[in-house]
Amino acid sequence: MAANQEEDLYEVLNIPKTATKAEVKKAYHKAALTSHPDKVPDDQREAADAKFKSISRAYEILSDDNDRVLYDQHGMAAFQKGTPGGPSNGGVDMDDLFAQMFGGMGGMGGMGGMGGGFDSNPAQRRKGEKGRNEMQQYEVTLEELYKGKTTKFASTKSVICDHCKGSGGKSDKIKPKPCGTCKGRGSTVQLVPVGPGLVTQKSVACSTCHGMGSYYADKDKCKKCKGSRTVKQKKLLELYIPRGSRQGERIVLAGEADQNPDDASPGDIIFELSEADHPIFERAGDDLHADLNITLSEALTGFNRVALLHLDGRGIQINVEQPSGKVLRPDEVIKVRGEGMPVKRSDSKGDLYLSVKIEFPKDGWLKDQAAVDKVRAVLPVPPEKKYKVGETPDVVDEVSFERVENLEGFGAGSGDPRAASAQWEDDDDDDDDGAQAQCAQQ
Repeated sequence: MAANQEEDLYEVLNIPKTATKAEVKKAYHKAALTSHPDKVPDDQREAADAKFKSISRAYEILSDDNDRVLYDQHGMAAFQKGTPGGPSNGGVDMDDLFAQMFGGMGGMGGMGGMGGGFDSNPAQRRKGEKGRNEMQQYEVTLEELYKGKTTKFASTKSVICDHCKGSGGKSDKIKPKPCGTCKGRGSTVQLVPVGPGLVTQKSVACSTCHGMGSYYADKDKCKKCKGSRTVKQKKLLELYIPRGSRQGERIVLAGEADQNPDDASPGDIIFELSEADHPIFERAGDDLHADLNITLSEALTGFNRVALLHLDGRGIQINVEQPSGKVLRPDEVIKVRGEGMPVKRSDSKGDLYLSVKIEFPKDGWLKDQAAVDKVRAVLPVPPEKKYKVGETPDVVDEVSFERVENLEGFGAGSGDPRAASAQWEDDDDDDDDGAQAQCAQQ
């Protein structure tokens, strides 16, 4: 990418400019998981790290309503601080936007105390702020959230050059030259088309001085950082996820983001936890839910066995006794206290809810009439239907039947609103009516 070509945040996340906040978040999750530096070989990690930071930056701006409006109107110039993609933690400086809107005008006379006009060098205005934070998505399993997790990973970041102390020059005695391209502003103005015959002004970082307003000649640059003021450094970091952590919670590694000589202190690396789907358990707060699959025999007579494996590998044994003929019924719920998720910073746990799912015998399990008679002998006898006077049917027909999967055919094609598929037909009708109503209003 050319130095004066700005990266499109929407293209970074592969979304249209009309994307909703939910679509932005979904695209970020997908991009972050597929581009995480830990998932590539070592020789590709530096490039993956840069791409991951770009993805995190795009999400941080586009997920915030105010930042997104500023980006749509002014591009990354609204967030620059003196180097391309610099931090904006202190908010957008209105002087930058005024200077951008009025074409970098030389000053506004008659306004005492403002030195004859706007200070257009953002690098001088914003020194001393904390650096920009880096947001990263981190996917964890439910088992890891249950037991807690500590992981170590290598991070490649920019650190202030220890040779030139962040000046970019090879000696303190050599001063940088004012940039003639941007006249020391650190940015230049471009005309950008916004429609047929319409253009707007857009401030971009100067490609000569890279937004600094001054630069060192090649012979005067620091030999270690080549005048960039920072160098890349790998560092082993440790991420600790407390047991009981939840989806969306953030874990902060303070001061571990990229360093910038203009910042008072580096920003933080912030990991946002993303809980992966689990094949058995569902989680809500500190509670867990799972299906309890039992046989028809167990539903009728009870059981005492390991019903399922918990997230820490323990077997959960359930003893169901059926006194006086009590039975378990389909979708009945059993609550096991204290077997849910751990509560953070506590020794207590939530509860485990089990929904009873009964597995019926397969067809043909009763081999002969004798087996059928044995089952009938132990099952309750169905009560005899007694008809009142005048209710006895005059004619009784024995009918044949077939088995179907569902009620989809009930009333199909009849147009009756009580039919099983009538809801779908109503939705289609609503869309048609809406289209006709719009046409009528035009």
